[in-house]
Amino acid sequence: MAANPPARRSETAMDFRILPVTSFQQNCTLWWCTATRRAVVIDPGGEAPRILRLLAELKLEPERILLTHGHLDHVGATADLVEQLGIPVWGPHRDDAFLIQALDQQCAMFGVPPLPAFEPDRWLEHGDTIAVGEATLQVLHCPGHTPGHVVFFHAAGRLAQVGDVLFQGSIGRTDFPRGNYRALIASITERLFPLGDDVRFIPGHGPMSSFGAERRTNPFVGQAARSPL
Repeated sequence: MAANPPARRSETAMDFRILPVTSFQQNCTLWWCTATRRAVVIDPGGEAPRILRLLAELKLEPERILLTHGHLDHVGATADLVEQLGIPVWGPHRDDAFLIQALDQQCAMFGVPPLPAFEPDRWLEHGDTIAVGEATLQVLHCPGHTPGHVVFFHAAGRLAQVGDVLFQGSIGRTDFPRGNYRALIASITERLFPLGDDVRFIPGHGPMSSFGAERRTNPFVGQAARSPL
């Protein structure tokens, strides 16, 4: 009698909590492995004490900070959290280095007090994977809003954190330095939508949506927008 084949190991589940921060109401998000409660902080745009309190409240063990891109409202609390938690910073893609290196200029532009500078411990590439406890995130390079923008995707949970690439009913701006409208549309239609209509996403600002809903109805990249006249 043939031996039973080994059972396939199922991907560990992840949970998340969205914490809008600063006057920009930027969606800083905590993602964690439900088996180990090891966590990542994605896009800590500001208000480090609130982020730290939520980590403690949820009894999470933060492993690293992940950044989708280099704009001030997504990275503003990074240096403070590194000082408090002693964890590494991963991301975004190296093409956003010019934004992180110019953090003081971004602060001046938006009338924000100067913030401590930082250097990511690891730049991310398209196709990278990131372990969060026993769970895994995939990295997708999705330029357009910024040249080094990345998206984090948990395939098993059908969930993505898309930063400022895509929003409910809208898309990211491309009028900032090195923004590229054509690249942004390609990122959405060629890298995000093919992941599946059922994938829910957390945008950088505002409510969650799904790729299916945006593919059908988004006035910038939905079916009507892409249909020939």
